[in-house]
Amino acid sequence: MNKPFKFKQFTVKQDQCAMKIGTDGVLLGAWVPISNEVTSVLDIGAGTGVIALMAAQRSNAELIDALEIDEGAYEQAVDNFEASPWGDRLFCYHASFQEFVQEIEDTYDLLISNPPFYAEDYKSANAERDLARFQDALPLDHLIIGAVKLLSEQGKLALIIPFKEEEQLLAIAKQVGLFPEKITRVKGTPTSEVKRSMLLLGFTENDMVINELVIENARHQYTDEYSDITKEFYLKM
Repeated sequence: MNKPFKFKQFTVKQDQCAMKIGTDGVLLGAWVPISNEVTSVLDIGAGTGVIALMAAQRSNAELIDALEIDEGAYEQAVDNFEASPWGDRLFCYHASFQEFVQEIEDTYDLLISNPPFYAEDYKSANAERDLARFQDALPLDHLIIGAVKLLSEQGKLALIIPFKEEEQLLAIAKQVGLFPEKITRVKGTPTSEVKRSMLLLGFTENDMVINELVIENARHQYTDEYSDITKEFYLKM
């Protein structure tokens, strides 16, 4: 698991990170709509920095920042940014989200987060992994409320969360004036239950698009939709 993960246009080292490259982060990074108007992006809880790197590959945004509280992961993200073709556009802050929201004056056109969300699980013996995986460090309501301060007027927030938390998150978002524009519910196979929700939120209440994404038809037989979304990144797609 500690081997570098090679994508088509960049490589991600992950030996210093509690949370390794996983389907959730890559899927969110590939799925999030990034328009030409987006000039600034923030990856909240960067881990290896993979989502910020994907945003750099997919966009011409001049400013792509990342935020990571864990020191080992922060240093790893910095190394991964410097080794990428887009090092001049990528920057990582070593801080908690709560500190960052209080101190930063800038706003962003796009916030992307694959937040820690194993609130219902028992903690393991690995404190760093727990920090990366658990909500204690960044509860969803903190994330939503902080996002309102960090977003530009036309800004969007993109998240991937457990499907069972979708309703609660949308209720919190509505209270602070954020509304869903697109929701994609993710299933592992055609017959499995919906496991994740990917959400795009903005300040305007419009008709939203809701769809479903199935990852595999059978073991290692990826669906056309999943391949289309991720083929710019995965070597074997």
